Order: sequence, then structure tokens, then C-alpha cells
Amino acid sequence: MRSDVVLDRLSALHPKAIDLSLGRTETLLASLGNPERSLPKVVHIAGTNGKGSTLAFLKAICKAAGYSVNCYTSPHLIRFAERISINGKDIDENALTTILEECEEANVGNPITLFEITTAAAFLAFSRQPADVTLIETGLGGRFDATNVFGTPALTIISPISMDHMSWLGDSIEKIAFEKAGILKPGVRAIIGPQEESAHSVIAARGRELASPLVTHGNDWTFSKNSEGFVLEDGKNSQDLPPPSLAGDHQIINAATAVVAACRLNELNIPIDAIRKGIQTAFWPGRLQKLKGALANRLPDGWSLWLDGGHNVAAAEGLAAASAKWDDQPLHLVFGFLNNRDPTAFLTPLAKQVSTLQAIQIPDEEASLTAEDAARAALEAGVPAQAAKNFVEAIDLIVSDSATPGRILICGSLYLAGAVLAYEEAPPEDGAL
Repeated sequence: MRSDVVLDRLSALHPKAIDLSLGRTETLLASLGNPERSLPKVVHIAGTNGKGSTLAFLKAICKAAGYSVNCYTSPHLIRFAERISINGKDIDENALTTILEECEEANVGNPITLFEITTAAAFLAFSRQPADVTLIETGLGGRFDATNVFGTPALTIISPISMDHMSWLGDSIEKIAFEKAGILKPGVRAIIGPQEESAHSVIAARGRELASPLVTHGNDWTFSKNSEGFVLEDGKNSQDLPPPSLAGDHQIINAATAVVAACRLNELNIPIDAIRKGIQTAFWPGRLQKLKGALANRLPDGWSLWLDGGHNVAAAEGLAAASAKWDDQPLHLVFGFLNNRDPTAFLTPLAKQVSTLQAIQIPDEEASLTAEDAARAALEAGVPAQAAKNFVEAIDLIVSDSATPGRILICGSLYLAGAVLAYEEAPPEDGAL
């Protein structure tokens, strides 16, 4: 694809993949005529866990109400165009290439990271095909994230914060929360999802400093699960809502946050029927997703195959809570992990639920743990494990070594999730990897 050639050139403009700063992005946007200033109804979303799923629910709710929605998310799973969604569709190849080349020309060879220049490209694309609502997910942190260039967004959202990306954001919940709270803006309402008290204190203090009205879980809204879905208590209003389309009880947090946000998008008319439909139709790939394609077809009757790209301890705890309800069958993991994270810490919450684990190296990922190192980490977490060549062999080994049908969960990395989904989209004729 032509866009891949341009992206390769853009990747060489800065010696670092991550260099948190706003100056380079602001300079480029100014050269482009500040397209971000023309975007309507911007909702800026930060957080450690659930920000992408929250965006997916909010997008589905707005679309169910009849509104067009543009979305910027990262990272992509299969192809870069996924990051720039224009009214529900990935930007097409020609438009993406043209926008990237225009940003490259405007940048005139100045140092800039790939995320920074492609963020500018997304905002330029949205300015030329504006939607009723523009949903923007931060890439990393918030305060110095390249997306943090909106002076007065319609709304900001902070999903649950936990320990992640400590090399860039700080080594404590308080420091990370301060970076995430960097998206708060003076006078702009912010929806705050469930937080640890230490994170909440930091966010609340920043909100007071900026006179940013906070709509905070536990104070202004709350939710509770029931047999038919969940109940959302938002101020004096109580709504009985259906179970979310995305699997796992942790998705109720994200769905509820999205509903609270949708109800505060001023000038939009979002009826309860649209809220219900959005909760039930939202789709976000690689998040406890049940696979039904080529890999699942390798399984005998009675088996099922699941995929999740969560990669930090909080995500593992969410998986552990979900898998605790899968007590009718053995649970087996296919596990790949990056080498800059702690695999044992990730696997420890899951250890009680897991019968066996096949460790693999993430395909085409230089920063992946080797299969052998991933297997050793699993053993340290108390999970019976061995190394496999790839996820196809791992699935086959699990089935051949099992006396009864079970569930297989492929997990540990969004990069692994992307590789699996790419295989599902275009499996080799012989089924091999």
C-alpha cells in the first residue's frame, strides 16, 4: 500500500518512537491551518483501562441516535487506517496517503514522532469530512499527548487509571493520574470513571484548579449489575439498561461511563432507545472477543476460542473476574507478552483459573518475549506452561493434550491480538502460520 511507504518515511523523522511533547504537533497543526479548531463536538478520552471501549460505546450510542461520528484511536490492530474512522468507516487508502503526504510536506522535514504527525493527519482528515461528534482517544498519558490540543472540547472523559507506562508517566498512581488529568480544560465538564482514591484526589484537585466541573463516579453517578443488565444512577435519574455487547463485567463500567457522557453532550438529542441500542451493538475488536473464523474452525465440537489484547495488571484482573465465571470448562491460555513488561505480574491474577498455558513469541514483534521466557514467567506465576512455535501450533497442542473440551483464551498483547485478527481475516490456504 502507498500509505505504508509514506508511514515508513515519517517514522524516520524522529529518533524516538515516543517523545512526549506538544510543541511539534502544535507547530505542524499551525502550518496546516489549525484543522483541529474546526472539529465539532470533540470528546477527549484518557485513562489506563477502558478508554477505547468507552469510546466504542459512546460512538454506538451517538450513531443509534442518528448522529455521524468521527473517531481517532490507537494503536491499530491490523492496518493503520483503523486509527482514523470517518463516520463508521476506516479512512480509505487514497485519502490516507494524500493526507499523510500533505502533512509530510507541511512538516518540511522537521523532527516529529510518527504518532504526532499522524495525529495531525487525522485532525486534517476530520476537518474535511466533519461529523456531528468527534471522539478522540489519547495515545499515552494526556498532558503532553499529541491529541491534547483542544482548547475547549465539548467534554472530557477519564476512564479508570492504573499502573502502566511508568517509564513515561511516572512510578505511582498519583503521578500517572496527574498526567491523565492533563486533558481537563477550564470550564469544560469532565466525566470521571471509577478511580482509586489516590487517583481521584489528584483529578479532583486539578479540576478545582481549572474550574472544570467533574461528574464523578461515586459522587455524581454510580451503577450496579443486575440479572437483566445494569442500573445506572445518574443524579436523580435511574435507568435500567441492558447488558453490554462487549463481554466481561468490566465492560459495564465502560458502558455506564459512555451513557453518562452521552447524556451531557449538549445540543444533541439522545433518547433512551438509542442508549439501549448503542450499549447492545457496540463493537471493539480484541477485547474479550469470541473468535468464529479460521482458528476457531480448527477446534472440535464443544470448544471455544477467545481473544483479548489487555496487557497490564488491571486488564488481567478484569480477565480473571470474567474467567471466574467460566467454571463449566477448563481454561487454557495462549500467551505472548512484550519484554518491557512484567509477565508474572500479569499472569498472577489469572493463575487460579488457568489449567494450562502455551507460551509463544508475538509474530513480527522485536520487543516480544521469547516463548521460552514467557513460559518461565508463567511457571513463576503458578501456571503449568510450555513453549510453542506460534498460536496455530499452540491451539493444536492444547486440543491434542486435553481429555475434555475447554475454552482457549489468546491474551497478553494488542500486537498479538492484531496478528491473530490478521490471520482470521486472511488465513493461509494450508492453515499454517
